[in-house]
Amino acid sequence: MAEEEKIPLLTPYRMGKFHLSHRIVLAPLTRSRSYENVPQPHAILYYSQRTTKGGFLIAEATGISDTATGYSSIPGIWTKEQVDAWKPIVKAVHDKGGIFFCQIWHTGRASTYDYQPNGQAPISSTDKPIPPQKQDDDTTVEYSPPRRLAAEEIPLIVNDFRLAARNAIEAGFDGVEIHGSHGFLIEQFMKDSVNDRTDEYGGSIENRCRFALEIVEAIVNEIGAKQVGIRLSPFADYMECWDSNPEQLGLYMVQSLNKYGILYCHMVEPRMSLVDGRMQIPHCLLPMRKAFNGTFIAAGGYDRDEGNKMVAEGYTDLVAYGRLFLANPDLPRRFELNSPLNNYNRFTFYTPDPVVGYIDYPFLDD
Repeated sequence: MAEEEKIPLLTPYRMGKFHLSHRIVLAPLTRSRSYENVPQPHAILYYSQRTTKGGFLIAEATGISDTATGYSSIPGIWTKEQVDAWKPIVKAVHDKGGIFFCQIWHTGRASTYDYQPNGQAPISSTDKPIPPQKQDDDTTVEYSPPRRLAAEEIPLIVNDFRLAARNAIEAGFDGVEIHGSHGFLIEQFMKDSVNDRTDEYGGSIENRCRFALEIVEAIVNEIGAKQVGIRLSPFADYMECWDSNPEQLGLYMVQSLNKYGILYCHMVEPRMSLVDGRMQIPHCLLPMRKAFNGTFIAAGGYDRDEGNKMVAEGYTDLVAYGRLFLANPDLPRRFELNSPLNNYNRFTFYTPDPVVGYIDYPFLDD
Protein backbone atom coordinates (compact mmCIF):
# COMPACT_ATOMS: atom_id res chain seq x y z
CA MET A 1 0.00 0.00 0.00
CA ALA A 2 1.51 3.34 -1.04
CA GLU A 3 2.24 5.81 1.75
CA GLU A 4 -0.33 8.31 0.50
CA GLU A 5 -3.01 5.60 0.44
CA LYS A 6 -2.43 4.42 4.00
CA ILE A 7 -5.32 4.72 6.38
CA PRO A 8 -4.58 6.91 9.43
CA LEU A 9 -4.21 3.90 11.75
CA LEU A 10 -1.43 2.55 9.54
CA THR A 11 0.69 5.69 9.40
CA PRO A 12 3.99 5.69 11.29
CA TYR A 13 4.40 7.41 14.63
CA ARG A 14 7.40 8.33 16.77
CA MET A 15 6.77 7.57 20.46
CA GLY A 16 9.85 8.83 22.27
CA LYS A 17 12.75 6.69 21.04
CA PHE A 18 10.38 4.09 19.55
CA HIS A 19 9.58 4.19 15.84
CA LEU A 20 6.10 2.70 15.44
CA SER A 21 5.09 1.54 11.98
CA HIS A 22 1.39 1.93 12.78
CA ARG A 23 -0.93 3.21 15.50
CA ILE A 24 -2.79 0.00 16.41
CA VAL A 25 -1.83 -1.05 19.93
CA LEU A 26 -2.43 -4.43 21.55
CA ALA A 27 -4.30 -3.49 24.72
CA PRO A 28 -3.37 -5.24 27.98
CA LEU A 29 -5.64 -8.30 28.17
CA THR A 30 -5.92 -10.62 31.13
CA ARG A 31 -5.92 -14.17 29.74
CA SER A 32 -5.59 -16.31 32.90
CA ARG A 33 -3.12 -18.78 31.46
CA SER A 34 -0.08 -18.13 33.67
CA TYR A 35 -0.29 -21.14 35.95
CA GLU A 36 0.90 -20.55 39.54
CA ASN A 37 1.48 -16.89 38.52
CA VAL A 38 4.33 -17.89 36.19
CA PRO A 39 4.17 -16.91 32.48
CA GLN A 40 4.01 -20.02 30.29
CA PRO A 41 5.66 -21.02 27.00
CA HIS A 42 2.32 -20.82 25.17
CA ALA A 43 2.45 -17.03 25.69
CA ILE A 44 5.45 -16.94 23.35
CA LEU A 45 3.20 -17.83 20.42
CA TYR A 46 0.25 -15.76 21.65
CA TYR A 47 2.23 -12.52 21.73
CA SER A 48 4.40 -13.22 18.69
CA GLN A 49 1.24 -13.94 16.64
CA ARG A 50 0.12 -10.38 17.41
CA THR A 51 3.48 -8.75 16.71
CA THR A 52 4.30 -6.73 13.62
CA LYS A 53 7.55 -4.93 12.89
CA GLY A 54 7.22 -1.57 14.61
CA GLY A 55 4.00 -2.60 16.37
CA PHE A 56 3.36 -1.68 20.00
CA LEU A 57 2.10 -4.34 22.44
CA ILE A 58 1.18 -4.02 26.10
CA ALA A 59 1.38 -7.24 28.11
CA GLU A 60 -1.47 -8.45 30.27
CA ALA A 61 -1.77 -7.08 33.80
CA THR A 62 1.13 -8.51 35.79
CA GLY A 63 1.26 -8.68 39.57
CA ILE A 64 3.91 -6.71 41.47
CA SER A 65 3.98 -8.82 44.66
CA ASP A 66 2.44 -11.79 46.45
CA THR A 67 -0.39 -9.56 47.70
CA ALA A 68 -1.25 -8.22 44.23
CA THR A 69 -3.21 -11.17 42.84
CA GLY A 70 -7.00 -11.30 42.74
CA TYR A 71 -7.69 -13.82 39.99
CA SER A 72 -6.42 -17.25 39.05
CA SER A 73 -3.44 -17.83 36.73
CA ILE A 74 -2.40 -14.19 36.49
CA PRO A 75 1.29 -13.60 35.69
CA GLY A 76 3.61 -11.96 38.17
CA ILE A 77 6.99 -10.26 37.98
CA TRP A 78 8.16 -10.28 41.60
CA THR A 79 10.24 -13.50 41.59
CA LYS A 80 13.30 -14.55 39.60
CA GLU A 81 11.33 -17.52 38.19
CA GLN A 82 8.69 -15.14 36.82
CA VAL A 83 11.28 -12.75 35.37
CA ASP A 84 13.09 -15.63 33.68
CA ALA A 85 9.79 -16.98 32.32
CA TRP A 86 9.02 -13.61 30.71
CA LYS A 87 12.38 -13.45 28.89
CA PRO A 88 11.61 -15.82 25.97
CA ILE A 89 8.18 -14.19 25.53
CA VAL A 90 9.72 -10.74 25.29
CA LYS A 91 12.44 -12.04 22.98
CA ALA A 92 9.83 -13.49 20.60
CA VAL A 93 8.20 -10.07 20.29
CA HIS A 94 11.54 -8.34 19.78
CA ASP A 95 12.63 -10.93 17.21
CA LYS A 96 9.67 -9.84 15.07
CA GLY A 97 10.49 -6.15 15.56
CA GLY A 98 7.80 -5.32 18.12
CA ILE A 99 7.92 -2.87 21.03
CA PHE A 100 6.71 -4.48 24.26
CA PHE A 101 5.69 -2.88 27.57
CA CYS A 102 4.68 -4.78 30.72
CA GLN A 103 1.55 -3.60 32.49
CA ILE A 104 2.14 -3.82 36.25
CA TRP A 105 -0.74 -3.91 38.72
CA HIS A 106 -2.06 -4.58 42.17
CA THR A 107 -5.69 -5.66 42.48
CA GLY A 108 -6.13 -4.24 45.99
CA ARG A 109 -9.54 -5.11 47.41
CA ALA A 110 -10.52 -6.94 44.19
CA SER A 111 -9.20 -10.14 45.72
CA THR A 112 -10.01 -12.85 48.24
CA TYR A 113 -8.33 -14.51 51.19
CA ASP A 114 -7.55 -17.47 48.89
CA TYR A 115 -5.16 -15.42 46.77
CA GLN A 116 -3.41 -13.70 49.67
CA PRO A 117 -0.31 -14.91 51.53
CA ASN A 118 -1.33 -16.80 54.68
CA GLY A 119 -5.00 -16.16 53.85
CA GLN A 120 -4.75 -12.55 55.01
CA ALA A 121 -7.17 -9.79 54.06
CA PRO A 122 -6.55 -8.02 50.72
CA ILE A 123 -5.13 -4.51 51.13
CA SER A 124 -6.80 -1.31 49.95
CA SER A 125 -7.28 2.38 50.63
CA THR A 126 -10.35 1.40 52.64
CA ASP A 127 -11.91 -1.39 54.65
CA LYS A 128 -15.15 -1.18 52.64
CA PRO A 129 -15.68 -4.46 50.72
CA ILE A 130 -16.76 -4.79 47.10
CA PRO A 131 -20.35 -6.08 46.92
CA PRO A 132 -20.80 -9.38 45.03
CA GLN A 133 -20.39 -8.77 41.28
CA LYS A 134 -22.55 -10.52 38.66
CA GLN A 135 -20.62 -11.72 35.59
CA ASP A 136 -21.55 -12.09 31.91
CA ASP A 137 -22.13 -15.83 32.39
CA ASP A 138 -24.59 -15.18 35.25
CA THR A 139 -22.11 -16.34 37.88
CA THR A 140 -21.34 -14.11 40.85
CA VAL A 141 -17.88 -13.18 42.11
CA GLU A 142 -17.49 -12.64 45.85
CA TYR A 143 -14.62 -10.56 47.23
CA SER A 144 -13.19 -10.73 50.76
CA PRO A 145 -13.38 -7.67 53.04
CA PRO A 146 -10.14 -5.67 52.64
CA ARG A 147 -7.77 -4.20 55.19
CA ARG A 148 -7.12 -0.47 55.10
CA LEU A 149 -3.42 0.26 54.59
CA ALA A 150 -1.82 2.38 57.29
CA ALA A 151 -0.06 5.48 55.93
CA GLU A 152 3.34 4.12 56.93
CA GLU A 153 2.72 0.95 54.87
CA ILE A 154 2.05 2.80 51.63
CA PRO A 155 5.74 3.44 50.78
CA LEU A 156 6.25 -0.34 50.88
CA ILE A 157 3.64 -0.80 48.14
CA VAL A 158 5.19 2.03 46.12
CA ASN A 159 8.49 0.20 46.43
CA ASP A 160 6.87 -3.03 45.18
CA PHE A 161 5.84 -1.14 42.02
CA ARG A 162 9.38 0.20 41.65
CA LEU A 163 10.93 -3.26 41.98
CA ALA A 164 8.40 -4.70 39.52
CA ALA A 165 9.40 -2.03 36.98
CA ARG A 166 13.05 -2.88 37.47
CA ASN A 167 12.26 -6.58 37.04
CA ALA A 168 10.35 -5.83 33.83
CA ILE A 169 13.42 -4.16 32.36
CA GLU A 170 15.51 -7.12 33.55
CA ALA A 171 13.10 -9.42 31.66
CA GLY A 172 13.78 -7.39 28.51
CA PHE A 173 10.61 -5.29 28.29
CA ASP A 174 11.01 -1.88 26.65
CA GLY A 175 9.11 -0.22 29.48
CA VAL A 176 6.17 -0.51 31.85
CA GLU A 177 2.58 0.64 31.94
CA ILE A 178 1.26 1.38 35.43
CA HIS A 179 -2.25 -0.07 35.80
CA GLY A 180 -4.16 2.86 37.28
CA SER A 181 -7.61 1.91 36.01
CA HIS A 182 -10.70 -0.28 36.35
CA GLY A 183 -11.23 -0.33 40.09
CA PHE A 184 -7.93 -1.86 41.18
CA LEU A 185 -5.62 -0.61 43.94
CA ILE A 186 -4.48 2.68 42.43
CA GLU A 187 -8.05 3.65 41.53
CA GLN A 188 -9.20 2.61 45.00
CA PHE A 189 -7.09 5.52 46.23
CA MET A 190 -7.96 7.93 43.40
CA LYS A 191 -11.75 7.68 43.34
CA ASP A 192 -13.97 9.19 46.00
CA SER A 193 -16.59 6.42 45.96
CA VAL A 194 -14.01 4.13 47.60
CA ASN A 195 -11.41 6.32 49.29
CA ASP A 196 -12.80 7.30 52.69
CA ARG A 197 -9.45 8.11 54.28
CA THR A 198 -8.87 11.16 56.46
CA ASP A 199 -5.04 11.18 56.26
CA GLU A 200 -2.73 12.62 53.60
CA TYR A 201 -3.97 9.96 51.12
CA GLY A 202 -7.67 10.86 51.36
CA GLY A 203 -10.10 13.73 50.99
CA SER A 204 -8.88 16.26 48.41
CA ILE A 205 -8.12 15.27 44.83
CA GLU A 206 -4.45 16.01 45.50
CA ASN A 207 -4.44 13.58 48.43
CA ARG A 208 -6.37 10.87 46.57
CA CYS A 209 -3.94 11.01 43.63
CA ARG A 210 -0.86 11.12 45.87
CA PHE A 211 -0.37 7.33 45.88
CA ALA A 212 -0.55 7.09 42.07
CA LEU A 213 1.92 9.91 41.60
CA GLU A 214 4.33 8.51 44.19
CA ILE A 215 4.34 5.29 42.17
CA VAL A 216 5.00 7.24 38.95
CA GLU A 217 7.85 9.15 40.58
CA ALA A 218 9.45 6.01 42.02
CA ILE A 219 9.32 4.19 38.68
CA VAL A 220 10.57 7.20 36.71
CA ASN A 221 13.51 7.44 39.10
CA GLU A 222 14.19 3.72 38.68
CA ILE A 223 13.95 3.17 34.92
CA GLY A 224 13.56 6.63 33.32
CA ALA A 225 10.50 8.63 32.29
CA LYS A 226 10.70 7.61 28.63
CA GLN A 227 10.07 3.97 29.53
CA VAL A 228 6.93 4.68 31.57
CA GLY A 229 3.25 4.86 30.63
CA ILE A 230 0.08 4.76 32.70
CA ARG A 231 -3.46 3.56 32.06
CA LEU A 232 -6.31 5.57 33.57
CA SER A 233 -10.09 5.20 33.44
CA PRO A 234 -11.54 8.25 35.23
CA PHE A 235 -15.02 7.66 33.75
CA ALA A 236 -15.23 3.96 34.60
CA ASP A 237 -17.30 2.37 37.33
CA TYR A 238 -15.85 -1.08 37.88
CA MET A 239 -16.32 -2.91 41.15
CA GLU A 240 -18.13 0.03 42.77
CA CYS A 241 -15.17 2.31 42.04
CA TRP A 242 -16.29 5.61 40.50
CA ASP A 243 -15.60 9.29 40.96
CA SER A 244 -18.06 12.12 41.46
CA ASN A 245 -16.08 14.37 39.09
CA PRO A 246 -14.28 12.19 36.53
CA GLU A 247 -13.36 15.12 34.25
CA GLN A 248 -11.58 16.89 37.12
CA LEU A 249 -9.84 13.65 38.13
CA GLY A 250 -8.62 12.94 34.60
CA LEU A 251 -7.37 16.48 34.06
CA TYR A 252 -5.63 16.66 37.43
CA MET A 253 -3.84 13.39 36.73
CA VAL A 254 -2.58 14.27 33.23
CA GLN A 255 -1.45 17.73 34.33
CA SER A 256 0.42 16.13 37.25
CA LEU A 257 1.93 13.48 34.99
CA ASN A 258 3.40 16.23 32.78
CA LYS A 259 5.75 17.13 35.64
CA TYR A 260 7.38 13.70 35.35
CA GLY A 261 7.64 13.71 31.54
CA ILE A 262 6.40 10.13 31.13
CA LEU A 263 6.18 8.60 27.68
CA TYR A 264 2.45 8.08 27.34
CA CYS A 265 -0.98 8.22 28.91
CA HIS A 266 -3.41 5.44 27.97
CA MET A 267 -6.98 6.42 28.78
CA VAL A 268 -10.25 4.51 28.59
CA GLU A 269 -13.43 6.07 27.20
CA PRO A 270 -16.66 5.85 29.19
CA ARG A 271 -18.80 2.84 28.35
CA MET A 272 -20.65 3.03 25.05
CA SER A 273 -24.14 4.49 25.22
CA LEU A 274 -27.20 4.23 23.00
CA VAL A 275 -27.48 7.31 20.77
CA ASP A 276 -29.96 7.57 17.88
CA GLY A 277 -30.63 3.84 18.05
CA ARG A 278 -27.03 2.65 17.94
CA MET A 279 -24.20 2.12 20.42
CA GLN A 280 -21.73 4.98 20.27
CA ILE A 281 -18.49 5.91 22.03
CA PRO A 282 -19.04 9.05 24.14
CA HIS A 283 -15.64 10.61 23.17
CA CYS A 284 -14.90 12.34 26.46
CA LEU A 285 -11.09 12.26 26.43
CA LEU A 286 -10.27 15.35 24.36
CA PRO A 287 -9.60 17.73 27.31
CA MET A 288 -7.15 15.19 28.77
CA ARG A 289 -5.55 14.59 25.39
CA LYS A 290 -5.03 18.34 24.94
CA ALA A 291 -3.59 18.75 28.43
CA PHE A 292 -1.12 15.85 28.25
CA ASN A 293 2.33 16.53 26.81
CA GLY A 294 3.33 12.99 25.80
CA THR A 295 1.84 10.34 23.53
CA PHE A 296 -1.88 9.79 24.07
CA ILE A 297 -3.53 6.37 23.62
CA ALA A 298 -7.32 6.02 23.56
CA ALA A 299 -9.17 2.76 24.27
CA GLY A 300 -12.75 1.67 24.62
CA GLY A 301 -14.78 -0.04 21.93
CA TYR A 302 -13.10 1.36 18.82
CA ASP A 303 -13.50 -0.34 15.47
CA ARG A 304 -11.54 0.34 12.26
CA ASP A 305 -13.56 3.34 11.08
CA GLU A 306 -13.79 4.98 14.49
CA GLY A 307 -10.06 4.49 15.10
CA ASN A 308 -9.16 6.01 11.75
CA LYS A 309 -11.44 8.98 12.36
CA MET A 310 -9.98 9.69 15.81
CA VAL A 311 -6.38 9.55 14.57
CA ALA A 312 -7.19 11.70 11.52
CA GLU A 313 -8.87 14.33 13.70
CA GLY A 314 -6.00 14.42 16.19
CA TYR A 315 -8.20 13.15 19.02
CA THR A 316 -5.53 10.56 19.87
CA ASP A 317 -2.10 9.46 18.69
CA LEU A 318 -2.63 5.72 19.06
CA VAL A 319 -5.65 3.45 19.54
CA ALA A 320 -5.58 0.37 21.78
CA TYR A 321 -7.61 -2.63 20.65
CA GLY A 322 -8.53 -5.43 23.03
CA ARG A 323 -11.18 -7.95 22.00
CA LEU A 324 -10.67 -7.34 18.28
CA PHE A 325 -6.92 -7.96 18.58
CA LEU A 326 -7.52 -10.98 20.82
CA ALA A 327 -9.61 -12.62 18.07
CA ASN A 328 -7.62 -11.29 15.11
CA PRO A 329 -3.89 -11.83 15.58
CA ASP A 330 -3.28 -10.09 12.22
CA LEU A 331 -5.52 -7.11 13.03
CA PRO A 332 -3.30 -4.46 11.34
CA ARG A 333 -3.32 -6.52 8.13
CA ARG A 334 -7.10 -6.94 8.27
CA PHE A 335 -7.52 -3.20 8.84
CA GLU A 336 -5.22 -2.48 5.89
CA LEU A 337 -7.28 -4.67 3.56
CA ASN A 338 -10.60 -3.82 5.26
CA SER A 339 -11.15 -7.57 5.57
CA PRO A 340 -13.82 -9.28 7.66
CA LEU A 341 -12.87 -9.92 11.28
CA ASN A 342 -13.04 -13.11 13.33
CA ASN A 343 -15.67 -12.97 16.04
CA TYR A 344 -14.32 -13.27 19.58
CA ASN A 345 -15.63 -15.90 21.97
CA ARG A 346 -16.20 -14.23 25.33
CA PHE A 347 -16.44 -17.59 27.11
CA THR A 348 -12.80 -18.47 26.33
CA PHE A 349 -11.32 -15.14 27.42
CA TYR A 350 -10.29 -16.45 30.83
CA THR A 351 -10.28 -20.22 30.49
CA PRO A 352 -6.97 -21.97 31.34
CA ASP A 353 -6.70 -23.83 28.02
CA PRO A 354 -3.31 -23.03 26.42
CA VAL A 355 -4.70 -23.30 22.88
CA VAL A 356 -8.47 -22.86 22.63
CA GLY A 357 -9.51 -19.22 22.47
CA TYR A 358 -5.88 -18.25 22.86
CA ILE A 359 -3.60 -19.15 19.96
CA ASP A 360 -6.14 -20.81 17.63
CA TYR A 361 -7.83 -17.75 16.11
CA PRO A 362 -7.19 -17.97 12.34
CA PHE A 363 -5.11 -15.56 10.27
CA LEU A 364 -6.38 -14.23 6.94
CA ASP A 365 -3.92 -16.50 5.13
CA ASP A 366 -5.45 -19.55 6.82
